[in-house]
Amino acid sequence: MKDKIAQTFRKLFGSEPILAFAPGRINLIGEHTDYQEGLVFPAAIEQGIWVAIQKNGLSSCRLYSEDYEEEFVFDITSFSPKKGHWANYTMGVISQFQQAGYKFEGFDMAFVGNIPASGLSSSAALSVAIGTALTALFNLTITKKSIVLYAQKAEHLFAGVKCGIMDPYASAFGVKDRALLLDCRTNTHFEVEVDFGDHSLILINSKVKHTLADSAYNKRREACEASVKILQDSFPEATTLRDIQVKDMEKVQQLLPADLFPKAKHVITETERVNLASNALHAGDLTVFGNLLKESHRSLSEDFEVSCVELDFLAEESWKLPGVIGSRMMGGGFGGCTINLVANSEMKNFKATMRAVYKDKFEIEADFIPVALSEGARIL
Repeated sequence: MKDKIAQTFRKLFGSEPILAFAPGRINLIGEHTDYQEGLVFPAAIEQGIWVAIQKNGLSSCRLYSEDYEEEFVFDITSFSPKKGHWANYTMGVISQFQQAGYKFEGFDMAFVGNIPASGLSSSAALSVAIGTALTALFNLTITKKSIVLYAQKAEHLFAGVKCGIMDPYASAFGVKDRALLLDCRTNTHFEVEVDFGDHSLILINSKVKHTLADSAYNKRREACEASVKILQDSFPEATTLRDIQVKDMEKVQQLLPADLFPKAKHVITETERVNLASNALHAGDLTVFGNLLKESHRSLSEDFEVSCVELDFLAEESWKLPGVIGSRMMGGGFGGCTINLVANSEMKNFKATMRAVYKDKFEIEADFIPVALSEGARIL
């Protein structure tokens, strides 16, 4: 990919580019906790976005997407979002940098990606790759944390996606063979060394995406916010559900209406599961970690209700197979991937069996995506 995009850039623009890379991410555990200022446990992966960039001496920016095989040009001093267009990510990041007081001249940019499925944060990887490339090209003193925040804001304002901090953060700060225990209240993390030994992570792409995902996401956020308002009378120190402890669950159930309680229960228990999963991996206890993955899936499916029949089938069928330590749905829900920790000795059987049973049940050919915890954004 690196050589491919460099070659494309030279052919299109006739100059020698600076090359940058930013990875996609997985989330080991900690789903739908971020907007309650909770804990998440992501890691960067090897797949990502490659960017080639160089100044062009013009007042315009010339972009090329290898994946779309499409060019786009905009004036560096005057531009606005173009609904649904891939160039919004570049314009959004530039806009954030400019608002922070950084000056730019025209440049050429080309990019290509190999992120194989939705739910692995290709948009965040693109935004972080662009920010990293611009910082190097114009010799700017911008911290990784600032690039992350600019990338997030760019998605909000130019792409219209109200994403959390986790995706760009994991893309920027990823470390090989480590996961990031990320606190979404303070936007700080510490690294947890991860050794899966003779097991490996593999994603199964369900290849479905149900249309109610966006509206359901908003409803879940509203339910969490409504729960906090009710609970604050009894828990005055709680500003989000992150501040409620599992030991207080019985009291929480008494205080909340029946329609709100399961959603609050998920966020409270999932935040604890992140801590327990971090401790388990630190101690090298894969059995505990695998059981937490299963608990997370059950909670997302039964309490938070963001799963779907396809994801439930993939998770629950995998639990029956030899060598499977644990698996769960990963991401926002209603489609996308499951994440599975599987013994290497059983991987061939795992893929063959899951491919067959899923196709038999849903007439869909699932994709299998090996992932490894890898380095974050960087200049190549």
